[in-house]
Amino acid sequence: MLVLLPPSETKRDGGDGAPLDFHALAYPQLNSRRRALVRALKALSRDADAAAAALKLGRTQRGEIARNRALTTSGTMPAIDRYTGVLYDALDAPGLSESEREFAGAHVVVHSALFGPIGALDPLPAYRMSHNSRLPEISLGKHWGDSISKVLAGSDGLVLDFRSEAYVSFGAAPARAGSYYLRVVTEAADGRTRALNHFNKKSKGEFTRAIVQNGVDFSSAPELLEWADGAGFILRRSADGELELVVEEIIAAR
Repeated sequence: MLVLLPPSETKRDGGDGAPLDFHALAYPQLNSRRRALVRALKALSRDADAAAAALKLGRTQRGEIARNRALTTSGTMPAIDRYTGVLYDALDAPGLSESEREFAGAHVVVHSALFGPIGALDPLPAYRMSHNSRLPEISLGKHWGDSISKVLAGSDGLVLDFRSEAYVSFGAAPARAGSYYLRVVTEAADGRTRALNHFNKKSKGEFTRAIVQNGVDFSSAPELLEWADGAGFILRRSADGELELVVEEIIAAR
């Protein structure tokens, strides 16, 4: 089973791990593309104004440029500890047990704009680059090409794609039975559903945490659906064959 998560623009400072080591990242076949982006991002960061424009940074976010300058020399920490924000606050990686973190390391992948897909426990420096960043002479979509789709195609078993559409566009999950895109929706009294934004992230984080704490390598959607029902989640197949995580409207309104 593989759970694909989006990254977060916000990240924790610090890290007591050794500096960035590309060989310590999952999917080493992506390393040449990773190295090229890191070089480009560090070069861009020598010009603060150009970097702020390319990365869409406001005046109070200029500190992110210093992070990028130190990409290859600053300390690292596991990816699920590095990322913050709504989804990762709900996942609460620091609150997971050692065995739960090991399960996450084997089954959870975060899709970074800079590094591509990485394992949940892969050591990362603090950095700033998003799917819509514009590096000089590099189009992120063209740069990644179909390389991400190719590595994800090698995933066995159940694949749960929790990424945003922007990251899916950089590399689709395997187009086969057993691979599902998950949407978070709320359902009105008349049965109509609508997608959620803020609570979309929160619910994906909570659902991922529950999967990790359960510690079962689900091999099929029926197994996952049966477990989710017993665990208090409303998970169902959607009309297009994907998965819907239904959040009750009273919860979504909080």
